[in-house]
Amino acid sequence: MLPFHRVAADDFAAVNQRILDQLHSDVPLVENIGHYLVEAGGKRLRPLLVLLCARAAGYQGQNHIDLATIIEFIHTATLLHDDVVDTSERRRGRLTANAQWGNAPAVLVGDFLYSRAFQMMVALQDMDIMAVLSDTTNTIAEGEVQQLVNAGDPQVSEENYLTVIHKKTGALFEAACETAAVLAGCNPGEREALKLYGRKLGLAFQLVDDALDYRGNPEELGKNVGDDLAEGKPTMPLIYTMANGTAEQAALVREAIEQRSAERLTEIVTAIEACGALDYTMERARTAVDEARSQLAFLAEGEQKTALQQLASFAVERTV
Repeated sequence: MLPFHRVAADDFAAVNQRILDQLHSDVPLVENIGHYLVEAGGKRLRPLLVLLCARAAGYQGQNHIDLATIIEFIHTATLLHDDVVDTSERRRGRLTANAQWGNAPAVLVGDFLYSRAFQMMVALQDMDIMAVLSDTTNTIAEGEVQQLVNAGDPQVSEENYLTVIHKKTGALFEAACETAAVLAGCNPGEREALKLYGRKLGLAFQLVDDALDYRGNPEELGKNVGDDLAEGKPTMPLIYTMANGTAEQAALVREAIEQRSAERLTEIVTAIEACGALDYTMERARTAVDEARSQLAFLAEGEQKTALQQLASFAVERTV
């Protein structure tokens, strides 16, 4: 357990129990797949953000446990659907649900998790939270479609790509923090600050993921290095290499994206390292983290605020 997890350990245990309780279904396959996903672990950063932000902003109730569970269910549903779309076979070092049970069960259990999240959301009886999360799920879906459109297209610009990763990744980080602020009764300025913290943190995490896809250890990552390339995804290191590398380096990357092939992965890793693409990607991530940390100034000093600062630092220091 990382330091920022320990600060919310009791609340986190309550969220884990709520997840198990809310996975109950009369259909055994739903519970089987749901429990398989829960047991896979992961950092659970999005629900953690709810817990830390709510407490840091002075919330004293217990609805943040349900809110964190809702956020985790939405996130898990998107992962189930993502893995089907990407035909992924590994996540967090284990077989994906679609590899284990097939595409149809994975998609349908993803639908179950979405609908269960919305049932829990209605039970909170807060229209502001419902508005944020309904908009967020729509934004995530748009991001998924745009990423699908971008696959195999070497002409995707950096601006276009940043928009996609905000929708796919940053939006749920943002929503976790903003809804926690709503729950805590923050004023509009404080709510906006926590929202921006989440947005910038999500951006940083995705950019670091982009870099780790070419620099990481497959055993630690739980997936193969170069998976993004094999799917034809024009991520930041590739976009930078095509714009700033030599003509040969740009052509090499362009062809790999168009063919959705990782056959020349070793050459491509050499190219993106040589032209500074990974350093650029990490620098963009560090800038986002600095911007995220600056949004926490209004919070009272305490272990939750410190944990949020540590979480921001972790975003760019991690190897997984």
